[in-house]
Amino acid sequence: MKKNFIKKILLKIILILIIAISPTLLYSSMQKVSALESPTGIDASSGLAISVPIKDKNAKDGSIIASTAKGYAASEITYDPSIYGVLTLNPAAHILTKSGKDAKDTKPVITFGKAYVQVSSINGPIKTNDFITSSNTAGVGQKANTNGYVVGTALENYTNSDPKKIGKILAVVNPHYNGSFVSIRTNLLQTIKNAGGATGLSPLASLRYLIAAVIAIIAFVIGFLYFGRVARTGVEAMGRNPLAGRMIQFGIIINLMLTVGIIGMGLGIAYLVLTL
Repeated sequence: MKKNFIKKILLKIILILIIAISPTLLYSSMQKVSALESPTGIDASSGLAISVPIKDKNAKDGSIIASTAKGYAASEITYDPSIYGVLTLNPAAHILTKSGKDAKDTKPVITFGKAYVQVSSINGPIKTNDFITSSNTAGVGQKANTNGYVVGTALENYTNSDPKKIGKILAVVNPHYNGSFVSIRTNLLQTIKNAGGATGLSPLASLRYLIAAVIAIIAFVIGFLYFGRVARTGVEAMGRNPLAGRMIQFGIIINLMLTVGIIGMGLGIAYLVLTL
């Protein structure tokens, strides 16, 4: 009986390891695909601009543009989940999506590459390699110091004692969700907010949410089904062999701990898929 019990414990540990390793390998492949999809690269000297219709008067050269339900406009929300890119009036390359009279209502926006971005010191001085996100000031960026959507990474320093002053710095434009800051509570709340607030997600971001949801559901299902079967078997065994009651109870407790571990690990992996 003890040998069978030990075998079951070993099989459960192997199952936990398989659940933990498989999503991690999948996520790594996702990151590689994402890097291959980049049209230029972080070392590109400029970005490729796409003409989009912008009638917002607040939108200027260097403004952070968001894709809203009402159209493209200067972002006025901190950590805006709808960040689209940066308006650049003199791009190195420009793709026109409209011609003739319709082209007058469009402006070039860089969605990936290097561009000058409007920033302020409202959230502190910006240093090279700091993440830049949107602010409450229309089109103006600020230093990101918590997890959420960012427009890109600063390539220059910026500091000003007056937080109302607006300047421009060169940055790598790459709108995405950043989860590198260590703050679990903020991450969870921001993740829920971003999931419900974004007007549109990239294919990779959508795949992340889908994988995270599937992993969480699978973890709960496996955990509850497994523990339910073990508990039922344990009760039946105690009825047949009351003298082995303590050993059976100990086995049930171990299985309960393993069940909680499986569910917790599944939720942890799902969380990492969303934030990394």
